[in-house]
Parts: sequence; structure tokens; C-alpha cells
Amino acid sequence: MLTAEMLKSMANVEKTRSARMNVTPARMSAEEKDTLLQEYHPDYRQSGFTVLSVGPNKGSKVPTELAELLQANSRIKSDEIDLDRIDYDVDVLIIGGGGAGTSAAIEADKAGAKVLLVTKLKMGEANTMMAEGGIQAADKENDSPAIHYLDALGGGHYSNKPELLKRLVHDGPLAIKWLNDLGVMFDKDEKGVMVTTHGGGTSRKRMHAAADYTGAEIMRVLRDEAVNRGITTIDYAPAIELILDENGKAAGAVLMNYDTGEYLVAKGKTVIIATGGAGRLHYQGFPTSNHYGATADGLVLGYRVGAELIYADAIQYHPTGVAYPAQIFGALVTEKVRSLGAMLINSEGEAFMHPLETRDVAAASIIRECTTRGKGVPALDGSAVWLDTPMIEMIHGAGTIEKRLPGMLRMYGKFGIDLRKEPILVYPTLHYQNGGILINEQAGTKIENLFVAGEAVGGIHGTNRLMGNSLLDIIVFGRIAGKSAAQKSKETQLGKLTLSHIDKFQAELAAAGIHTDKVSPLLLPTYTHGRKVR
Repeated sequence: MLTAEMLKSMANVEKTRSARMNVTPARMSAEEKDTLLQEYHPDYRQSGFTVLSVGPNKGSKVPTELAELLQANSRIKSDEIDLDRIDYDVDVLIIGGGGAGTSAAIEADKAGAKVLLVTKLKMGEANTMMAEGGIQAADKENDSPAIHYLDALGGGHYSNKPELLKRLVHDGPLAIKWLNDLGVMFDKDEKGVMVTTHGGGTSRKRMHAAADYTGAEIMRVLRDEAVNRGITTIDYAPAIELILDENGKAAGAVLMNYDTGEYLVAKGKTVIIATGGAGRLHYQGFPTSNHYGATADGLVLGYRVGAELIYADAIQYHPTGVAYPAQIFGALVTEKVRSLGAMLINSEGEAFMHPLETRDVAAASIIRECTTRGKGVPALDGSAVWLDTPMIEMIHGAGTIEKRLPGMLRMYGKFGIDLRKEPILVYPTLHYQNGGILINEQAGTKIENLFVAGEAVGGIHGTNRLMGNSLLDIIVFGRIAGKSAAQKSKETQLGKLTLSHIDKFQAELAAAGIHTDKVSPLLLPTYTHGRKVR
């Protein structure tokens, strides 16, 4: 039930709604954005970061919660696993069963490779399933990959790896066609033309969607295709350590059977890490929109064998996470709500920013409104701002929310909140890992035969990602990783398998004076009663 303070503030929103319908706040200048981010975005809070003392990124800062895992002990000793007893022997081993891993599996299988996909939960239980708003691609007459490139470059603060961003936008239209041909039910008009909308930071309408459950629809189709192809999948078998051969090539992984605790050896001529994000580490105490298994496992596995990270200190806090009610606290409110016209409004009924600023700018603006300006609405243990959803149907007509945002309508409807009639309370939620393992255009790393795709990759989006480019990158680079790994497996002869990198890393920790009882990868988060988030 809404509090008296919430109801009083909601009345201010309703009172100013008509006046706001035709007056959109101006966009900020580049200087204003830079100042805002420096003062209010969590990425600029030095207290939230630790400088690494070991590994390929020694001297770089990363979130403290991630540093504890990167500089932790392995879950196993190098001599307790019998690497001569091989349980699975394949051409391509894929670690992770979300959109990137499954796309890679499909392409590797299509290329004739023997594929094994392992995942710590079940195939599809990933952030892909939770992506709502859409997938970007420049496939309309008034658009082009070059324009898409410039939008994403500016959104990423000009820090994107140019060769990776070029590949992303160039292959974008091909990715949409591939998904459409597989059976993804994108929104289309009466003539069968795909409906596209704007996203924050975009200059063209290039957001393709399936209502507001785009990721779930994409994952449904990818999973069906993998099953129909007969690709071998092992659920509830997380990778806890990579295996190298005596020449330093990636050569497989040690898996753990969740049910029995038994260790299994999976040998692969090539390995693809597609383990997703890190939201469940709850950087700086923020809530998260991520699925339960998003604990940065791939970054830990790759880092321990020497793979380099990039922009690990750049995190995306989605500006509109649920701030009320408590049952869905931190869940994602898709940016599509704002792209359809809903404005962000403070406690006094004021629209304090352009609704389609980039995500980092929007998140910082909300934090400023709730802190320095004191214009937040008290909600649960913190404060929030309003997202004025009734504006959508005033702009586009009755029935728009039910047609374009059915998932949002149902999610809030369970708690007696009708998006069509009343605004909702939002606050930034930990959403996306902008940084990750550095790859080349073929999705390869500095470790031979080790490939990475999806949210575990860094560099594609720079230090801030635009809406819809993550669903695009899992398809584009998932497919690339699958093809690259399959081809490389045909040229590979592995030497003797080894886990000696564990001992080398342990020695490096000792030399740096790091003595810890933590082990990694974390695999699953631990929640205790009374834990306070944010």
C-alpha cells in the first residue's frame, strides 16, 4: 500500500501531467553530463574500488567485490584432479547457456564441430531471458551501420574498441535476419515490416522488439534450435577452473556436479566463456536486475589463466529499477517505457531530465535528485523518483501499454498497481557489466584457443552501453565465437593437460602478501536475513 507521502507526491505528478505533455526538458550539454557523472555516478566513487595486486591487470582498479574474487583461491588444488580420467572429450566446450553461449553452440554445431555446452543453472537461465526492451540494428532506409556506430561510440564515451564496435554494427542487420529466420516473433506492422523505436542515446529508431519480453523470446528460439540440433547440454554443472595444455592453450575445464559435488573433466580443443554478468555481487550495495547466477564466474576463470580484462571498473546502473513494492525491488523497468514517452518526475511533479538521455546520465540524474536536491520520494529504505507511465496512453492512445508493455503491466498488476492509471517509483539498479575479458574481432583472447562472448566480454560498448546493444552483441559475437572456435578446433592438437596455472597464481598471491580464505568462482550469491541493499 502506498504511503501518505507517496500519495501526496503522486498528486503533484498528476497535477503537472497535462502541462508536461508538450514540453520535453532539453538535453544536457557534454560539459553538463561530464560534471554530473563525476559527482553522482557510482563508477566515480573511489571508495567502491580496489587496485589489483596480481594478475594481468595488476595496478588497475576494479569493484572491491570483484577484486576479492579475482584475488581469491581456487576451489581446487592442482593435484587433486585426475586429468587422465576424461569424462567429456569434444571439439568446442562452451561454458554458459544464455544467448551468447547458445548462439555459439548453434554455429559451432553447424560448422561440424562436436559441441558440449555446460551451464551452472539450466540452459536459458541467464540475463538474456530478463532483457525486455529490444535489440538494436540499423536495417531501415534512413539508418546505416555507420550512424549506429557513431551513436554507440558517443554513448560509450568514445572508449569502445573500434574494431569490435565496427563488427557489432556491421553484423547487426544480419543478426536480426538470422533471428527472424529462426522464428523470433518480432513486432511487425500490418504489412509485415518490423516496428522499431528509439532508445536512449540513439538518433534513429532501430530498436526491434517482441513486446517487452524480447530477450525471453530470443532465448526461446535459440534454446529450441539447440535442442532440435541435438547439441549436448549439461545443466547444473558449473565450470570451476579452466584447463590448459602444456603449451598454454585452453584445453577444457573442471566441472562440478551440483547434485553430488563430484568433479568432472571436460576436455575441449577450444573453449568459449559465455558466463554473463556480475550483478549478484551487488557492487556498492545496489540492488540488481540480474538473474541469480550472475556472479562474474567467467572473469575469474579467464583472469586466473592470464586473460586480460578491460574496463572492469565500468558498471551500468540501469536508471529505472523497481523501487517499490518490495517484492520486486531492483527488477528492471525497461527503457522502452521511456522510449514510448513516460517521463522521469521528482517528488514535486517536475520533469528533471530529458527522458532519453543515456543510461549513465539518467542514473546519475536520479541519484542527484534523491540526494543533493532532496526531491526524491521516500520508498522502502531509500528514496526514488516517479516514472510517469500514464503519459504513454495519453500520447499513443488507449491500449498501448497492454500491447507494447504486457510484461510490465502484469508484473505491477500483481501488486495492485495499474501502469495505465498511476506512475511507478524507480531508482537505479545494477544492470550490466560494461567491462570484461578483452577479445579480438574473432572473439579470441591472448590465451590461445580461449574465446569469449556475451556480457563476459569487455571493450565492445566502451564504458557505457546503449539500450539494445547487449542483445545484439550476444548474437553477433556469440555466432562469431562459435564459428571461430569450430574452425580453430580443426587445426588443434592438444598437448598434456595441466592445472599448473593454479599453483602459479597461488604463488603470485603469496608474493603480493595476499592471504585470504575466499575461494572463487563464487557460483551463487549468499543472502542472509536482514541484509540491506542500497
